[in-house]
Amino acid sequence: MAGRRGRNQRITPELLLRAYSIGLFPMADSAEDPELFWVEPEMRGIIPLDNFHISKSLAKAVRQRPFDIRFDTAFNLVVAKCAESAPDRPSTWINATIRDLYSALHHLGHAHSVEAWQGEELVGGLYGVSLGSAFFGESMFSRRTNASKICLVHLVERLVERGFTLLDTQFTTDHLKTFGAVDIPKNAYQKLLDEAMSQPSKLFA
Repeated sequence: MAGRRGRNQRITPELLLRAYSIGLFPMADSAEDPELFWVEPEMRGIIPLDNFHISKSLAKAVRQRPFDIRFDTAFNLVVAKCAESAPDRPSTWINATIRDLYSALHHLGHAHSVEAWQGEELVGGLYGVSLGSAFFGESMFSRRTNASKICLVHLVERLVERGFTLLDTQFTTDHLKTFGAVDIPKNAYQKLLDEAMSQPSKLFA
């Protein structure tokens, strides 16, 4: 079960980065609710970067290069797409407050997007926060088969290339577990986080 802390409508980008550095992240009850609350899960989802794996069919799809993969060219649009309802996700927790905060983090160089394009259409993507040698995944969306999965593959490749040590998924899902995601206790996560925060911020872009 995730621990919840008090609501706070005056979260600044600087406070948000501080929260990530100690293991907290914000959520909203719904996209329509402007307020946020802090979450600190008892069991934290991560994808160990040295244990990331993909299926043979996905590896084949990656090699076929069905999408133009770009980084940080349409951050706000990726967040907006993640906030949209979809057949497999009728509602999300991404509200206007979150959009504004993460847009500010993007301008500060701490929030990034991985994007799958077909021509001029954005068909999949994900976004998250980088701090120290950690990347905190926030949300992903897909409008074409394998679009978000291929973005995740490219994200992991970049994190490994740039020397990141922690990929935080907040929670695990059956989908993420196919890539090697695991749940670890809060104290074990804190050790990994402390190590990542002790390092200079890695260059993502």
